[in-house]
This record gives sequence, structure tokens and C-alpha cells, in this order.
Amino acid sequence: MSEQNVETTKKPLLSVQNLSVNYGAIRALKGADLDVYAGEIVAVIGANGAGKSTLMNAIMGDVPRAGGQILLDGNPLPAKSFQVVTSGVSLSPEGRKVFAPLSVYENLEMGAFPLKDRSAVEEQMGKVFTLFPRLKERTAQYAGTLSGGEQQMLAIGRALMAKPRVLLLDEPSLGLAPIIINEIFKELTEVNKKLGMTILIVEQNARKALLLSHRAYVLQTGSITMEGQSKDLLHNPEIEEAYLGGKKK
Repeated sequence: MSEQNVETTKKPLLSVQNLSVNYGAIRALKGADLDVYAGEIVAVIGANGAGKSTLMNAIMGDVPRAGGQILLDGNPLPAKSFQVVTSGVSLSPEGRKVFAPLSVYENLEMGAFPLKDRSAVEEQMGKVFTLFPRLKERTAQYAGTLSGGEQQMLAIGRALMAKPRVLLLDEPSLGLAPIIINEIFKELTEVNKKLGMTILIVEQNARKALLLSHRAYVLQTGSITMEGQSKDLLHNPEIEEAYLGGKKK
């Protein structure tokens, strides 16, 4: 990742404030706070069951919030997911969840529902194909026949089709071979640089997430326990021990 500093404004583009989510008697999120500034890549790392996907689903309005608020550019995000997308936040979900019986082209069109102008749809699709040339080669192919890595590209591309102000990525490395993970994370750097896309990523592969991102938060059993510059967290002994397999000899 580039060492350049990301210039941030005083007001975050996306702000999660004292967010709580309950699943019955289980408190999945316990007053979580995080900020994402325009142009940043921000990572949330943590173990399985820490609440990472719950955080993403709560931002998207897919699970009800028990408390707190989520702001986009200072304004409350709506509670319904299609309104969240229309407001400017899109999600590439855990497990990709592409529409298997539809073609690559049709999947991308599905992601463009907030765009009313056909020329805007074609322009955005051109940007997606520039970022992911492999998708352009497979426009007529059924999504269900793509490889895991290609499906992940499609899921990210579909989220980008809505022209979001903030792109959410939920476990993009899940189930992929290491060489494909490297390719996906390289492309995410390009999404950030070429499109100026602000990204919030939750990822169990902590090392990859910290190498990709500018800043990061540590989520542990529903609570944010640490935050800081990603390059600093990479060399934090607690992070190394808990999430990076211990300090390398």
C-alpha cells in the first residue's frame, strides 16, 4: 500500500456512533463507534463471531439497530437497505451472493438500480470493466459458472455500479486461494486510487486488511477495543499475537 497520507476533513463521510445490535438476548454490537473519512480505506479486524458482519449489516439496514446512529456526510442513513444504497452506500456481501442464473452483465445491471439515466449505467459499467477486465470477457456468462475469484470481482463490481460514496466489503478473501486473494486486494487498491472510492472493509485476514488500509479498528466480542494507523497496528505486539500469528522470528 502507498505510504501517502490520506487527507481527511474534520467531518467523517461515514460515522457509526454508539451502535448496538441485539439478536434476542445476545448483544452482537455493544456501542460501537467508528469514522471513515473521504478517500480512506478503513479496516475492521477481529475473530469469527466478533460482530464484523453484524456491523456491515446494521449499516446497510439489514438488521435492526438497538441503539446508536449511522451518519453519511452528517445525515442519518435510512433504515431500509435499498434506501441506504440510494443514499450512497453499497455492500459487497460475505459469500459474494451473486445472482447465479443471471449473466455477468445482468448482475451488474442489478447493482445499478439507483441510476436512472442509461448513459450513467453504461459509463459506470465501463469503469467496472476497466477495473476488472475479466468481467468484460465474461459478460454473457452465467454468474454461477464463474470461479470464486471472478464471483468476488463481480460482487465488488455490482456494488460499484450504484456509484456509491462509500463501498462496504464484507470478508472479500473468504474461501479464496492465496494467489486470488492477492489479486483481489491489488484490485481494491486500484478501486481506491483510480475511482477515489472510500472503502470500509471487514476482514478476518488481518494482515491483508492492515496492509490494504490506511486506518483500522479492532472489534472484539461486539466492542471496538483498539484503533489506529494500520501500519502501527501491524507492529503492535497485541495485534501480532492475537491476529497475525505471533511475531515472526
